[in-house]
Amino acid sequence: MRLPVADRSAYTCYSETMTKHDPSVDPRDAIEIHPSDRVVVLTGAGISAESGLKTFRDSDGLWAGHRVETVATPEGWEADPELVWQFYSQRRRECRASCPNAAHYALAELEQEIGDRLFLCSQNVDDLHERSGSRNIVHMHGELFKSRCEANCGAPIIEDSNSYNSLAEIPRCACGARMRPHIVWFGEIPLEMTCIQREIDRCSILLVVGTSGAVYPAASFVHWARMRAGTPARTYYVGPEAPLNAVAFSRIILGKAGDKLPGLFRVL
Repeated sequence: MRLPVADRSAYTCYSETMTKHDPSVDPRDAIEIHPSDRVVVLTGAGISAESGLKTFRDSDGLWAGHRVETVATPEGWEADPELVWQFYSQRRRECRASCPNAAHYALAELEQEIGDRLFLCSQNVDDLHERSGSRNIVHMHGELFKSRCEANCGAPIIEDSNSYNSLAEIPRCACGARMRPHIVWFGEIPLEMTCIQREIDRCSILLVVGTSGAVYPAASFVHWARMRAGTPARTYYVGPEAPLNAVAFSRIILGKAGDKLPGLFRVL
């Protein structure tokens, strides 16, 4: 099954429009990356929030005016697929109107420097990392611009940038089932966990950016890195406030990721 792909000219920014930020990190506090180091980076909602995207849940317990149960659970999908697709269609439009920020570019530039020794795992479903140039990345909670068969019939996951605002517009898989957003909802298992575990087991540096430390299993990654067999990884956190699992980190760097990540890495 093939769906039309939205024209990339709909995006309001491209990598060449990136503005260089003056790093606020003291060079003496830089994270040194040696030739033998392998780096795992986990990014959360905070890095996308700096690009203007709404975080997962507002202070009133709603997500963009909706209860999470109605738009981010299998039960919500079964009850009202039209509402669910309207919700994610709006998320797609908002993402297309946003730009990667300096933190996204700093991570992409680090990947260019150290190659496949950097593994990026994102809790975010947007494509801002890819648009900044990151390639060695997994999205453990799915991807906003992809869709899949609701029946898991074995049909491949497809690229899909379209908006669906009515039941009649929701496309069907070849098997006859509806296509759903390729998003991991509450009650579903995060993606690529075997791959993520393998990369954490062999990394020497774990950097966590913009997460609350409250969402599992991602909040456990720092513990995996420190409690595994052999030498524990060096663990760093970057974000505007300390996460709930702050005690597990070797160092906490407080501030916006877009201010702190540029200039933070010293590749030896």
